[in-house]
Amino acid sequence: MAFKFEILKKSNKSKARVGKLHTPHGVVNTPAFLPVGTQGTVKTMSPRNLEEIGAEMILCNTYHLLLRPGPELIKQAGGLHKFMNWNRPVLTDSGGFQVFSLAHMRKVKDDGVEFTSHVDGTKHFLTPEKVLEVQAAFGSDIMMPLDECTPYPCEKKLVKEAVERTTKWAKQSKSSVSSRQSPVLFGIIQGGVYKDLRKQSAKEIANLDFPGYAIGGLSVGEPQAEMFDMLDAVTEILPDDKPRHLMGVGFAQDILGAVKLGADLFDCVIPTRLARHGSFLTYEGKESIRQAKFEKDFTPIDPECDCYACKNFTKAYIRHLFWAREILAMQLLTTHNLRFYMRMLAKAREEILAET
Repeated sequence: MAFKFEILKKSNKSKARVGKLHTPHGVVNTPAFLPVGTQGTVKTMSPRNLEEIGAEMILCNTYHLLLRPGPELIKQAGGLHKFMNWNRPVLTDSGGFQVFSLAHMRKVKDDGVEFTSHVDGTKHFLTPEKVLEVQAAFGSDIMMPLDECTPYPCEKKLVKEAVERTTKWAKQSKSSVSSRQSPVLFGIIQGGVYKDLRKQSAKEIANLDFPGYAIGGLSVGEPQAEMFDMLDAVTEILPDDKPRHLMGVGFAQDILGAVKLGADLFDCVIPTRLARHGSFLTYEGKESIRQAKFEKDFTPIDPECDCYACKNFTKAYIRHLFWAREILAMQLLTTHNLRFYMRMLAKAREEILAET
């Protein structure tokens, strides 16, 4: 199946839209949330678990998989899909976020990024071409170019330099994949919370005519209103017929607000990370299963939820498991949290289609 994005319905009330993203490993209904499988696995979840909760695509991390087990081994295994026994689409990021999150272990240069491995202290130099070679070895369905994500707050001069560098790397990346068969390459927009730089980045990356676009450098500490303002400015510029991936945004209210502004794909570690720390998600917000009030609560996490955890277990039991440090507690909470996002976006798709 060739890569294709089709829009089924545009809202008359906002920029929201419902679509289908066709990839070699299946179709993704958008707007969609991608569980994050940093090391080639979504923490505590098997591929079967992910299929059961309705995940249609996952995100894996190029930087971490480059360090361990390495692209050569993954390629020998037949690619990332076979290696992890996941038959649905995979999107791999570029390592650009690690430029931001591992600032104390890297040095950004005009021709790439030098990393000190957090695993064994070895030195690695990522160039735009190297990043794509690694992702091609993985056999990703969608891959991302190397970019530079800036922190918040950040002075405008440094953000401008990051935008220029990201555009330069995007041109190199586009050039390196144009002459050979490879996974689909998206472009990435940066620009911090400076609207003029966001618009500049969006225009420059859009002019390169990628099959899809990612919006990076948001949800790094800026107020929600600023994030929405930047996203609104970018979606005014990006081609309407291409998919848009808002990277790293994972709180429910942020996702739903971004759907209204025309974003199609989302990924974040929030639902799995919260679960590992004992929190579950509802439409009222997050709550900790550790609370004493749940000790004798023999009701499910959410009576309306159809996930395995909610259909079979009580809050009292899951609380007991968590305090007993049983792995099943984290698995059940992760199952619920990810299913919450799948149900939420399925409901969003239904409401866009019904114009409600």
